Amino acid sequence: MLAASGALHAQTDDKAARRQALKDAHEKAVKACEGKAAEERRSCVQRELCAQTKDPKACEARFAKGKAAYGKAASACEAVKGKDAEYRACMRRELCAQTTDPAKCEAQIKKAAQEREKARAACKDKQGDELRACLQEHRGKT
Repeated sequence: MLAASGALHAQTDDKAARRQALKDAHEKAVKACEGKAAEERRSCVQRELCAQTKDPKACEARFAKGKAAYGKAASACEAVKGKDAEYRACMRRELCAQTTDPAKCEAQIKKAAQEREKARAACKDKQGDELRACLQEHRGKT
């Protein structure tokens, strides 16, 4: 039992370390792309993030695949574009349908939505920097 708890703690530490490494890489990419706007900025951040990976070409391919999937979903949901809740549901459905495990995708999205709602409820009386800090604190707990 003690060995299992040690392994679980190591997994948690590893996950936190990976999350921090991703956050650091993103901050570095954003700084490198300061002053650029819209699509140019997105492309710059993507290039910078991929340049920091072990296999930049595979990273670029993942971004391209994601962009194509999003475009396909957006086209399929064009009819409900002005209706926020319907559009989000359609996009979720369409994007998850393109994954290897659509049910798992839907479950993860629902779980994330519930966690966002909990954070919003806990931070509802705060504003500005205090609100941002509260939401980040709740996001870090998950």
